[in-house]
Amino acid sequence: MTTIDDFTAGFLEEPGYLDYARVGPLSAAALAELTGSAGILSRARFGSLEPLLDEDARLREAVAEVTGFPAEQVVFQPNTSTGLMQVMFALTGGVLLSRDEFPSLTFAAVRAEQALHAATPVWLETDHGRVTPGQIREQITATTAAVAVSLVDYRTGYLADLEGIRQVIGDRLLIVDAIQGMGVADAPYEVADVVVSGGQKWLRAGWGTGFLALSDSALERLTPVMSGHAGAAEVDPWGTVGEPADGSRAFSVSNPDFVAEARLAAALEEVSALGVGAIRSAVSEGVEKVIALADEFAVPVASSRVQAERAGIVVLQPAADELTVLTASFFNHGVTVTTRGGGIRLSVHAATSEETLNMVRQALVSFGTAR
Repeated sequence: MTTIDDFTAGFLEEPGYLDYARVGPLSAAALAELTGSAGILSRARFGSLEPLLDEDARLREAVAEVTGFPAEQVVFQPNTSTGLMQVMFALTGGVLLSRDEFPSLTFAAVRAEQALHAATPVWLETDHGRVTPGQIREQITATTAAVAVSLVDYRTGYLADLEGIRQVIGDRLLIVDAIQGMGVADAPYEVADVVVSGGQKWLRAGWGTGFLALSDSALERLTPVMSGHAGAAEVDPWGTVGEPADGSRAFSVSNPDFVAEARLAAALEEVSALGVGAIRSAVSEGVEKVIALADEFAVPVASSRVQAERAGIVVLQPAADELTVLTASFFNHGVTVTTRGGGIRLSVHAATSEETLNMVRQALVSFGTAR
């Protein structure tokens, strides 16, 4: 049986790293897949390359285990942005979303409208970027075909209430950009119609990894516009351009990166082996400690203190004239964070150590002295 200690042993980064919401350093499991595949690809011994093709099925099974979507309704994507482009270009009708979403969502919606005039972004008014069922209920209309939302907001750390959103939107499509919560938030993915995620953040699978999972309703209503030869109904369609395949495979442009699939599969398998609930519990404990440190040094916390409304992100919001000083204090003490939009984002994972927390404390001591 996998334990939390087994899971956290796969974290290779040095103390002070609190920036998983930007990029998660490769896990030991992902690194092993990368190293092993590099050896196979560099030597290309007779018969050695064919087994790499099995990584596609392995990845789809791993996604199915974590999300609850059937494996045959999952397709590899090179990143979240490409998956969202696939969805928005395939959609017809109004899509309700916030302008404050990460640009992967907003650009996909706008570019789809500009190119095809089929999907139309309808901008949701929110409470400082937090998308709630109540706001959606007030602003949804008869022409709304879909609602798009981030599982976890990249700026505020707010964890969306997917079940509540599902209740208010009825049978409209629910599109979820899950990258900021995948692997650390115990989310009810089954209520969504589309789940898109990359693996380079909390899953620690590295860049170039991602997936798109589609419900039956999504497969019925989405038209695969960007469907290449790998997504064709006919296998190896040489000399002809036929129709896209039925199902999620239609949302492929080219053959997948099998090494990337192996890295992402390994990362998801680790999550499944332990259980996302145990990971979430460890993350929540670390978040509480970071919030307590911020309170001790009177640094305002802009992200939610309510456990049900957060995943692994803590946002500190010092006074405008203190932002540079606090950012410099973290830098000088070797704490990796992201400063954006007047706030400092610390993202805590399951293996955040006491040594890392002590580095945060020392940075806050220096900030307090400079203050």
